[in-house]
Amino acid sequence: MMAHCEISTPIGALRLAGDEEGLREIAFGGAARTAPIPPGEASSLAPFRDVIEQLGEYFAGRRTRFQVRLAPRGTPFQLRVWSLLREIPYGETTTYGEIARRLGNPNACRAVGAANGRNPIPVIIPCHRVVGTDGSLTGFGGGLAIKDALLALESGGRSRASRGTGLLPFGS
Repeated sequence: MMAHCEISTPIGALRLAGDEEGLREIAFGGAARTAPIPPGEASSLAPFRDVIEQLGEYFAGRRTRFQVRLAPRGTPFQLRVWSLLREIPYGETTTYGEIARRLGNPNACRAVGAANGRNPIPVIIPCHRVVGTDGSLTGFGGGLAIKDALLALESGGRSRASRGTGLLPFGS
């Protein structure tokens, strides 16, 4: 059975959804990609205590890696992309092209972008750390202002202009 809750964060309301396998989704603004909540199903914080605690530590600048059980649903390709996203170090960014190269297919930039855009667990699976080839902010499910806010949090609050692109080939 799917459980859910909504929490307030510095970037707005987040809706968490999961089941016995783990966290399935974080949705911005309380919106959800999963099926609607069945009538009469109660919202509960209890299954998400670890997630909520770790998100609080992240937003307070005290956590750089999450240790929660994740259970995203996606195609095998999407799951591979999301796994690589989790390897991008805190405070660093990379490009769609770099991820495509890591997958062994440098021509798969658009497919990587599409998989990145379908990430059901943003923040914890850090799709916000992927930027355009020139370092520009590109699409993000929560909006570019939230993407910039997450990147600023991870760079110690420095503005985008003062921190440069920060593009690095991660995991070399």
